[in-house]
Amino acid sequence: MRRYSQLIIGALAGASLAVLALTSGHLRFDASAAAAGGAETYRQLELFGKVFDLVRADYVEVPDDSKLVSSAINGMVTGLDPHSSYMDAKSFRDMQEETSGQFGGLGMEVSMIDGLVKVVSPIDDTPAAKAGILAGDVITEVEGEPIKGLSLTQVVEKLRGPVGSNVRVQLLRKDEAKPIDLTLTRQIIKVDSVRYHPEGDDVGYIRITQFTNRSDEGLKKAVKEMRAKMPADHIKGYILDLRNDPGGLLDQAVAVSDAFLTQGEIVSIRGRDPDESQRFNATPGDLTDGKPVIVLVNGGSASASEIVAGALQDHKRATILGTRSFGKGSVQTIIPLGAGNGALRLTTARYFTPSGRSIQAMGIVPDIEVVQQEPKDLAQGPNVSEAGLRGHLAAQGDEQKGSQSYIPPEAKDDKALQTALGLLRGTETNPAFPPSPQQVAR
Repeated sequence: MRRYSQLIIGALAGASLAVLALTSGHLRFDASAAAAGGAETYRQLELFGKVFDLVRADYVEVPDDSKLVSSAINGMVTGLDPHSSYMDAKSFRDMQEETSGQFGGLGMEVSMIDGLVKVVSPIDDTPAAKAGILAGDVITEVEGEPIKGLSLTQVVEKLRGPVGSNVRVQLLRKDEAKPIDLTLTRQIIKVDSVRYHPEGDDVGYIRITQFTNRSDEGLKKAVKEMRAKMPADHIKGYILDLRNDPGGLLDQAVAVSDAFLTQGEIVSIRGRDPDESQRFNATPGDLTDGKPVIVLVNGGSASASEIVAGALQDHKRATILGTRSFGKGSVQTIIPLGAGNGALRLTTARYFTPSGRSIQAMGIVPDIEVVQQEPKDLAQGPNVSEAGLRGHLAAQGDEQKGSQSYIPPEAKDDKALQTALGLLRGTETNPAFPPSPQQVAR
């Protein structure tokens, strides 16, 4: 989306000329530039300038001008929707490390919901997962200090630190009478985003934990190695597990979808300007040679994982099994703001599945619903979903609440996994499996 990014950067540059110009200790405005945006816009910018000057002149301690400006920018952007934000230089570097598939930290996806920092999902085989942190847990303290009032970025910075150092975290969990205090050791989080193993000698199991910049390569490796272990005439199909996958890179969602499709649209991206709409199409070739595929989703499956599930569902290439997904149907563009200035993470478009549906605040409805029974001592409270985030983009239909995100640690207790295995092996039947090719999206 290079052209889109350049357009946004141009707009920001124009706004900065109209808004910020520190001269002789005062904030002044380019009246002609602001006037072009309308009298009301100029009045509001003038108000901001007055507040800025008052804070600089009368605050009890001398404030840092750069912090004042960055806080103002962040407040403006975070007020748009839950997924737009301003990243300073450090946060931008952290984000780049994260999408590269390697970073230092605890290994959990967190989100700010109604002022509370909640765990969306822990990443497999990380300190967070090993410590028993669950989706839905609320982080209340880090190193003995309350985090109320801090931004999500500030909380994440507190959770990260030197590899090998410890960090104390306090959590609240519904139905637990007392807070849960944990001490975790920070590690380099090398996210092997694709994990896999044969289930017996007839089903290939593939789990994508998040969409990093090498997820498509990991998928190809998974299928190749499992094929080498399972006799070709024994393979009954594949399970693609996207449960608690919080998403990631758009191009990787497209590549993973393309691996199972031979033609047709995968996803379309539509912003304010119709001329900026983009469509991503499949290319010939099916990585699994047309073998049946079952995709597992739950309330923690979001964004990129929903793109994959939606594409395979609409094309009837796979059966979606589990519970309703998170419902994040928007696309964020990362716009660098120049050396040392960080970047803007801005919601620039909605995405639509091949049939033209938006899943924003609605989620992907599975073809086969399988609800997992949750242990009483692990009750997670209200389910987190896009529709529950304050300031979320409105749905183009009836908004839906989220669903459970609990996955049992033992495969034998995993109802969704066992149902998928039964369907592929023919020991269970369901009208939704295999999907009907007569209903394929075009």
